Amino acid sequence: MKRTIIKIDEDLCNGCELCVEGCHEGALQMIDGKARMISDLYCDGLGACIPECPTGAITLEEREAEPYDEIRVLERILPKGESTVMAHLNHLIDHNQAEYVQQGIEYLKQHAPHIDLSKLKSNNNNKEMNTKDIVKEAAASVKEHIGGGCPGSRMMNFDSPQNGAENISTPNNADQPSQLRQWPVQMHLVNPQAPYFQKADVLLAADCVAFSMGDFHNKYLKGKGLAIACPKLDQGKDLYVDKLVGMIDQAEINTLTVMVMEVPCCTGLIQLAQKAADKAGRKVPVKAITVSLQGKIIQEEWI
Repeated sequence: MKRTIIKIDEDLCNGCELCVEGCHEGALQMIDGKARMISDLYCDGLGACIPECPTGAITLEEREAEPYDEIRVLERILPKGESTVMAHLNHLIDHNQAEYVQQGIEYLKQHAPHIDLSKLKSNNNNKEMNTKDIVKEAAASVKEHIGGGCPGSRMMNFDSPQNGAENISTPNNADQPSQLRQWPVQMHLVNPQAPYFQKADVLLAADCVAFSMGDFHNKYLKGKGLAIACPKLDQGKDLYVDKLVGMIDQAEINTLTVMVMEVPCCTGLIQLAQKAADKAGRKVPVKAITVSLQGKIIQEEWI
């Protein structure tokens, strides 16, 4: 995928190591007397190392690079202690990277409950992806669910017979079993590399679809990983494209089905899926399904 990432001019690098100290993510190391990027995975592209460089050897560029991986970064820096972890998360907060902050918080609550997340600062910038509420919620959930993760956004893979490949016969007047395989489902919260997306058939559905269709679970959701979004009201939709690219290239999904309502604004979700399919290195079949306001299939086609 193409994204912003740092570039080091080795001719200008004087080996002072200040950039290595300024990179909380651990993307830089001194090798043969020069600062070098050890992996694109660890570089968030936010440039915390740039002010540390006295010679101007570090700049930002947009190029093809592996997607940044917040979980890999935390696994790498946890042994360095709480101060490094907090500096890293606060750095993300300063740049309003709410998605990565959320991923980091959930990882730490499950794998490093000793880290005091209540010390995270709030970002008062009211941007599209406001981290203030995320940090506030995280601090409260740590006190209530220490080590267990907030139930509202903690990643869960449901392991239930009702989600299996077999059809389950139920009387007409009985409760129909849910076919949901995971949590969370909202596109801003899902991790594109979660286990339930690995080599899976994925359904990307507009928020209203499930409410309009009586047979949504058994006919369209069963056996699929799910992400939901509203192309009209959601903010930060460029992140959706990157997440879909991650599902295609890293999770290696089998197919992507996009279900939208017949209203014009809903076609934006199909456009996002097409854009992601074009950007991805792998090619996967993409199906678009349009649903009427009364839950009938109007159109179904591979795109």
